[in-house]
Amino acid sequence: MSAPASTSHLFYLGTYTKNGSKGIYAVRLDAATGALSAPVLAAETPDPAWITLSPDKKFLYALHPSASQVIGYAVDPVTAQLTPLPVPAAAAAANPPSHLAVDATGRALLAAHYREGFVAAIPLRADGTPGTPQITPHTGRGTDPKRQDAPHVHSVTLSPDNRHVLVCDLGLDKIFSYALDPATARLTPAAAPFASTAPGSGPRHFKFGPSGRHAYTITEMGGTIEAFTYTAATGALTPLQTISSLPAEFTGLKWGAEIRVHPHGQFLYASNRTHDSLAVFAIAADTGRLTLTEIVPSGGKTPRNFALTPDGRWLVCAHQDSPDLTVFHVDATTGRLTRTDHPTTALPAVCVLFYD
Repeated sequence: MSAPASTSHLFYLGTYTKNGSKGIYAVRLDAATGALSAPVLAAETPDPAWITLSPDKKFLYALHPSASQVIGYAVDPVTAQLTPLPVPAAAAAANPPSHLAVDATGRALLAAHYREGFVAAIPLRADGTPGTPQITPHTGRGTDPKRQDAPHVHSVTLSPDNRHVLVCDLGLDKIFSYALDPATARLTPAAAPFASTAPGSGPRHFKFGPSGRHAYTITEMGGTIEAFTYTAATGALTPLQTISSLPAEFTGLKWGAEIRVHPHGQFLYASNRTHDSLAVFAIAADTGRLTLTEIVPSGGKTPRNFALTPDGRWLVCAHQDSPDLTVFHVDATTGRLTRTDHPTTALPAVCVLFYD
């Protein structure tokens, strides 16, 4: 599915392999119109629910439902096909992780284990193959006896300077900060080891603002965005603001999912699964505080994940419970979203990853 880079954006879809899905799919988005090509199978693999790229984009990593935790692929940027790397060594895990991230040096792969409540730091060899993980377990419980009876590590995010890994634990209502040694792929608690979120909120995913001085988490159970100031020297997070990602009149189940910051840094986006919507916020450049701009229908059922093109002109939203890929044009001045007439009905997807 080759195409000139100047006229299209390549992205990959991670899926649960049910309802006809077979693994990781490749799609191209027309850079001028937002039109999507039909998804093409790039790699057959079970339940690649989260996928991520190495910094040089030579390798793609996916969750793998085995003791190996992850599987790596060499990326062909022309054909978009993925060639499996050797299977990594097994780790002490009965379930796959929920989230992955590669550090800026390309030497460490971080994995968040929701079900088993630990963080894994996995060394990456020069050929892209993962090595033996270092396991850092979390302990404790939160306030909700059903959802927070144990640690549930949901995501791993690298700080802009690559010195720290910020880890959202939904089960403990905490965001942990670990110092990273990329050369050895080892994590140690930072000088400021964690920040707490509102009791029962369940922090899920995390993003930094454009300056690196502010950061944001979407809470799965609270239906909010919690903003923090960030101190790079210590990895400390200081609470700044809490703002809802849902309409004031909404009374249903709160079920936040993804959070993204616009590539140019002025806007923040969040998805609400039970409300089937995307929330748009303006980011104040000086304070990092958020102001709600709009909440729009996502165009499908259960918008678990979405992503923006690297130039920030387009947003693609995937849906876990309906086969809808919806495309929105992003207003460069306001960040507002306008749904295009170029949806693709193909397969339910749970991760959107732009290659270029």
